[in-house]
Amino acid sequence: MTQENNKDAPLGAQALFRGLAVIDAVAHGADSLAAIGAAIGCTRSTTHRLVAALTQADYLRQEPSGYRLGPRLIELGYLARAQMPLIKLARPHLQQLADATQDTVHLGVREAGDVLYIDKLPSSRGLEMRSRIGLRMPLALTGIGKALMLDLPAAEWRELYDEGLQRRAGQSGLREAFTPWDEYHAQMAEYAAGGFSFDLEENELGVRCVAAPIRDAAGEIVAALSVASAIPYMPESRLHDLRPSVMRCAAAVSTELGWRPR
Repeated sequence: MTQENNKDAPLGAQALFRGLAVIDAVAHGADSLAAIGAAIGCTRSTTHRLVAALTQADYLRQEPSGYRLGPRLIELGYLARAQMPLIKLARPHLQQLADATQDTVHLGVREAGDVLYIDKLPSSRGLEMRSRIGLRMPLALTGIGKALMLDLPAAEWRELYDEGLQRRAGQSGLREAFTPWDEYHAQMAEYAAGGFSFDLEENELGVRCVAAPIRDAAGEIVAALSVASAIPYMPESRLHDLRPSVMRCAAAVSTELGWRPR
């Protein structure tokens, strides 16, 4: 946002736009009066007045290394996030995905070593699976859980994998032989590089899914979504076909949370 963008605005609005432009410039790395002035297209004296006012109001702070975003913006960021709950923001995007695929769509978040399902849109095919809102499952055993693990170091993958195996022991409805660690590690490395994950019946016999992570404004994975269905409707070829749609849906929700692609 430069002076050219708001020169036709009313006088009071021009000052507001310029102040917002200063904040935007600092957010993108401008840390001196000269750099900020160049970014917003204002003289040094005007830039100094704007920066001084924003610093006084705690929207900016001055450090030895230069200007940075201030604590007031952090406070407002948390308030904005609190006023836009994840489920409410994600639901229209999940509904579009469910309508397009006719399959079950899940939304989940991490709770320690578990994925907690916080929303579910049932399949329109009349299929039912054991997942439900409020259900917790080991992260390493589910596609949506793996998507939540993508940014973790390999050592933590191993810890969650071992925990999943221990909790799996004695449970019915799961594969008799879980994926060996070396193969699992290679799969996770592929998923992390591609920004997606698959569930190939590790969680529930006869059910497969493709999942993708949801990121916040800082780029952190805060949730994940998945499309799941029974094998007759979800051959491995369809997992790959659905992957771009699932990733686009996750990116759309991430954008609602303030994320921007690098």
